[in-house]
Amino acid sequence: MAALHRPAVTRQLWLWGLVAVGSRLPVAMAPISLVFLGRAGTGGFSFGAIATAVYVIGEIVGASVLGARLGRSRRQLPAGLVVGALAFAATPFADGVVLLALVFLAGAAPAAAPGGTRAMLTSLVREEKVARALSAEAVLSQIVWAAAPALAAALSFLIHPGAPMLVAAAFLLVAAVTLGWLPEPERVTAPISRSLLAAWPIFLTSSASNALFAATELMLPALLEERGIAYGWSGPMLTWFALACAAGALIYGLRTWPGSVRLHSLVLLVGMALCIGITVFLPGLPGITVGLLFAGLFQAGAMVSRSLSLRERLPTHAHAAAYSVMYAFAGIGYGGSASISAVALELSGASTAILIGVVITLVIIGVSASAERSVVKAT
Repeated sequence: MAALHRPAVTRQLWLWGLVAVGSRLPVAMAPISLVFLGRAGTGGFSFGAIATAVYVIGEIVGASVLGARLGRSRRQLPAGLVVGALAFAATPFADGVVLLALVFLAGAAPAAAPGGTRAMLTSLVREEKVARALSAEAVLSQIVWAAAPALAAALSFLIHPGAPMLVAAAFLLVAAVTLGWLPEPERVTAPISRSLLAAWPIFLTSSASNALFAATELMLPALLEERGIAYGWSGPMLTWFALACAAGALIYGLRTWPGSVRLHSLVLLVGMALCIGITVFLPGLPGITVGLLFAGLFQAGAMVSRSLSLRERLPTHAHAAAYSVMYAFAGIGYGGSASISAVALELSGASTAILIGVVITLVIIGVSASAERSVVKAT
């Protein structure tokens, strides 16, 4: 029976991989694609930046509202992907307020997909293989995030500024169709609100991680220019960072590490913050590159251990919703840090902006660790 069962599971994992890529590549392509689309329509970058902000807000709202309802309706996830695909496909043909409304919908409708697909993956493997499965998922995600900006830029410059949005729509439709070949999740009838509230210290670490990533990603070009280095190096360096994250996820999943997964998450986040902080002081391009390398290695382990922490804390029926809420917290951390970093950049420069992002991250980690101790004592 095991021999017969294994090919079926392998096929399901390949199908899951197609769903994961189809649902996540559009998310990774969206920010830079919207910038290019806004540039083509208005001649400047400001509208694209506004559209990107609206898209992120849509993701936060969608992940919070729709993600918390995952499992209540079996058709919710594919329906969200289809609606998101239609919104993506319509954006090249709209402008002004209509375009912003479509962008919001494109962010919100499929926002439950990351949580839903992660919960689906862990249901396809044996419990002892979950850590490796989540590590493999992190590797796949980082490869997607490394490839997406280059794909979006190529489509925009070689074909048309609206082409990335149409390709993103096609990927979402493929993901929606492929979901029909995967086992349907069990319908959730138990209340999950109290369970989700109990996990808020873990959600905070998701905000901390993305707050730091926002400060790094958005301030890196300015930091390079501040050092007298061509800011065009920021693209290859962020790709290097994403590949380091993929390597870190692979390393974390290859063995069992001492201590609890919750401790791993906190320690690795602190390590990531310190590595990013050091880049402000390390000399030249090689120094910044080394700092990003180690920061990427730490971030990946923190990402995987954070998901494992949620699995330990919450009952099985709450996992999908919890992953989506965590995704929403990540968006809040990114958006808040991006705003603060932009102000800090204008007032005191890129180095200070990055250090502020590091301090914000360390403060959030401290609050999360303190809250975690309180929760443990209460239980």
